[in-house]
Amino acid sequence: MLAQRTLKSLTRAVGVGLHSGERVELTLRPAPPDTGIVFRRIDLPQPVDIPVNAQAVTDTRLASTLSVGDAKVRTVEHLMSACAGLGLDNLYIDITAEEVPILDGSASSFVYLLQSAGIEWQPAPRRFLRVLKPVEVREGEGAQLKWARLTPHHGFTLSFEIDFQHPAVDATQQQVTFDMGSGRYSRDIARARTFAFSKDVEMMRASGLALGGGLDNAIVMDDTRVLNEGGLRYAEEFAKHKILDAIGDLYCVGHPMLASYTAFRSGHALNNQLLRTLLARRDAWDIVSFEDERQAPTGFAQLARAW
Repeated sequence: MLAQRTLKSLTRAVGVGLHSGERVELTLRPAPPDTGIVFRRIDLPQPVDIPVNAQAVTDTRLASTLSVGDAKVRTVEHLMSACAGLGLDNLYIDITAEEVPILDGSASSFVYLLQSAGIEWQPAPRRFLRVLKPVEVREGEGAQLKWARLTPHHGFTLSFEIDFQHPAVDATQQQVTFDMGSGRYSRDIARARTFAFSKDVEMMRASGLALGGGLDNAIVMDDTRVLNEGGLRYAEEFAKHKILDAIGDLYCVGHPMLASYTAFRSGHALNNQLLRTLLARRDAWDIVSFEDERQAPTGFAQLARAW
């Protein structure tokens, strides 16, 4: 059986929010089967649980924000991506501020934290959301066109193409395809950092955003080049970070997915719109599990044993 997974022990991290600049503490704790991933705002007068699901995503400007009532958790996508990459189904995340810490701007620090706590199998089958019919969302026309699509696939693959028309980005590969069944998430995707243009950072800070951002937690570019002293971590780091974000955004559906995701210039808003469009079409998906791991997609059983 492909079983659900949680942490063996708790683990903690301290950092600052990318946009708020506020110090924040995370405590990641094991959770029982079928709990899902639940953020808990423990800094509020009355702690509030915020379960992860597509409908809980209430703001997608520059990041994915989850809400329950007035309680929010911002910039969840990198941590959610790490959870998806390591196959974690159930997790409590205690947080002391409104925004998840940015750490190094990628998912690699979260991967390290989760791995350091250890992964534990649980006596319950892992439930996958399987896409049965193609679903697509589009926005804009011509040079402003962006779109995202899910199609049936016995596995989970992602293909993303960016188009930023900037010398530093143009010099890299702008289209990347990744297979989650390959077991190479930590090596090939997790280290890709978020990126920004220096002129945009100045405008965002003037609006009270990106207050915690800098060269230690983002790729920053001026009009012609990357300003980070060490350069890029991957030859296609820009496109790979968009894959990283998409993995996290799609995991907000509450289940690992069996589908092929393809996108052009998509972002948090379109990714969430894609999930909501899919869920609204009840004939376009179902929930499946694998009592016999031989029926699972290629690589998925090996990935489970790796942890």
